[in-house]
Amino acid sequence: MPVSLENRQKLFPVDVRRIRRSLKRLLKELRCEERDVCVLLVDDNKIREINNRYLNRDRPTNVISFAMAEGEFGGINPQILGDIVISVETASRDALASQLDLMDEIEFLLIHGLLHLLGYDHEEAAVEKAAEMKARERELFFFLRRCPLD
Repeated sequence: MPVSLENRQKLFPVDVRRIRRSLKRLLKELRCEERDVCVLLVDDNKIREINNRYLNRDRPTNVISFAMAEGEFGGINPQILGDIVISVETASRDALASQLDLMDEIEFLLIHGLLHLLGYDHEEAAVEKAAEMKARERELFFFLRRCPLD
């Protein structure tokens, strides 16, 4: 299971080994253990740049996923699941607002990003599909942390 993880932000200490372990467990649970995934941890400036360049949204966000199976050439290499970019800076603010541990928030964003790579949607999907994604997020978070999301 090729997993690439790079921490390019210096604002917050993160447990990269925990994220890598969690990602491998999630991929196995999702029956995607043979698929390639790249995770990039960045600050708000970098994710804002990515968000603006690829999604025309000039603002930082918590997570962006790039599914390699989408688009005109999506079937070229089905082994590659895609890329997930997480702003640790935004995750830190979200964790504080939700009274979560930063690492728990990062793992939640990892789950959210993975589900997007697998085709789940909450933005443009019907209400039922958005609810399905939310339920799957809760199941996977419980799988990782053995505690429910509130």
